[in-house]
Amino acid sequence: VPLVYINIIIAFTVSLVGLLIYRSHLISSLLCLEGITLSLFRMASLMVLNSHFTLASIIPIILLVFAACKATLRLSLLVIVSNTYGTDYVQNLNLPQC
Repeated sequence: VPLVYINIIIAFTVSLVGLLIYRSHLISSLLCLEGITLSLFRMASLMVLNSHFTLASIIPIILLVFAACKATLRLSLLVIVSNTYGTDYVQNLNLPQC
């Protein structure tokens, strides 16, 4: 296994562990989700480069477009929560209960 793949897998694992540990702050959770998305993009790009399949070269671009859309949605959610509640603690959110 090349060293690049090991680095990407480590980055994905660290982001996933960070998401599980630092879930009390919304900004920390969102940053860990961005790390996961970035490592998935890098893995998809390397897979396309190694496969030499020209039709699959659009997959990382589509993944990057979805990641950008999700990032803007997450940022708007963070701004709305910060303005409404005055903090980014997840425990302080008044979520509706069923």
